[in-house]
Amino acid sequence: MVRRCPRGLRSPRAFLPIAASRWRGGPAVHAVNQRILLPLQAFIRTEAFGGILLLAAAVAALAWVNSPWDASYADLWDTHLTVDLGFYRLEESLAHFVNDGLMAIFFFVVGMEIKREIVHGELREPRRAALPIVAALGGMAVPALIYTAFNAGGPAAHGWGIPMATDIAFAVGVLALLGRRIPLGLKVFLLALAIVDDLGAIVVIAVFYTDSLSVAALGWAALTLAGILVMNRAGIRNFAVYAPFAVVFWAAVLESGIHATLAGVALAVLVPSRPVGDRSLFEGRLGWFARRFRAARARGAEEEVEVVIEGVEELAREAETPLDRLERLLHPWVSYGVVPVFALANAGVAISAGSVTDALGSSAGAGAALGLLIGKPVGIFASSWLAVRMGLAALPVGVGWRHIGGAGLVAGMGFTVSLFITALAFEDPTVIDDAKIAILVATIAAGSAGYALLRRVAPLPANGDVAGGGR
Repeated sequence: MVRRCPRGLRSPRAFLPIAASRWRGGPAVHAVNQRILLPLQAFIRTEAFGGILLLAAAVAALAWVNSPWDASYADLWDTHLTVDLGFYRLEESLAHFVNDGLMAIFFFVVGMEIKREIVHGELREPRRAALPIVAALGGMAVPALIYTAFNAGGPAAHGWGIPMATDIAFAVGVLALLGRRIPLGLKVFLLALAIVDDLGAIVVIAVFYTDSLSVAALGWAALTLAGILVMNRAGIRNFAVYAPFAVVFWAAVLESGIHATLAGVALAVLVPSRPVGDRSLFEGRLGWFARRFRAARARGAEEEVEVVIEGVEELAREAETPLDRLERLLHPWVSYGVVPVFALANAGVAISAGSVTDALGSSAGAGAALGLLIGKPVGIFASSWLAVRMGLAALPVGVGWRHIGGAGLVAGMGFTVSLFITALAFEDPTVIDDAKIAILVATIAAGSAGYALLRRVAPLPANGDVAGGGR
């Protein structure tokens, strides 16, 4: 990813005169900045503000449903929309368009985040990836077992996937509130864990929440995907060329019986993770452009200045991988648009003292709430402890066991994907409402408890007992 301009230097004209000097520091430093630190910082900034919008949308949905205008909420999302192309007709409610359409974009970005972490990020090196992977697996298995213990053999048994999820936006929002009170290693650990968690949710949705399959639709999906792959191999990098094929692929997956959101994940896998140009030449060419820019400005040759700026823009596009570029373009739209709209469409549930008590007293509600609030931290902490004790992994620098416990509580905020799986698992409105209320209660409780614990824990010194667990 291209280095971002400093605050107050938003245009190439401001950036070019200092470009060469800012790229000193050695290739190893540049690799770390480009591949890990800068994407991580940008991700946290986007997700932190996205968490605020997500919370606002959820509160708005709850206020709307519990107001005198509650009927208009249901009427809005039950509104049917029709897309008729002659050869293909799609008629669904607005809520289905959000859950099947917009959320496909959400999972497309999630898929790219997973691929980036595997190719370039925390999940690339086995030793560094071991701890968040093991922690995520424990954080998925224990909540599912707790839910199953309450619902085995009952009508709500199919919802065991509900408490397995972690909401990245809310988790990062809590981390943002804590600021420098927590070490960077914990932030990286929690983000990597949440990404592995998302991957697990994708597998669960694909395998356990898919009903009947249409062979013909799957054939069209496979044919479209093959066409995208051929264009990819041919070196086509214009995203506009792929857009119609992506829409056709999504429609084919929707008709196949597999949930349409998984189309986004499949497409994300095909996004190239290597730059178009040679990155080893980037610094030298950027310095050449900087010198030419200064010379053109000194002569007052504005036309040449514009040519240089266009050259820098092309150089940046060549140096940035399609994966990084597409994720950078779509991530703000998903965080600030798609996820809040999803929350507005799905978080609306009538709440009263009696409804909360009834929900938490039901098998579905108790399983979901306890799975998130207890199963998540217990699973994450226990699996992390075992991984460290067995020598499979080590705690990050400055991170102790109380940090891991706090991160486990924060991971219990399973809002977005938990609501999504609830809609897939159940048809009974009463069970759906019970699960939604339980998810809301558990998310608030887990986030509050995690924040309170992490706020009281200081980072360990760099030479602390990180391998053995610290304090």
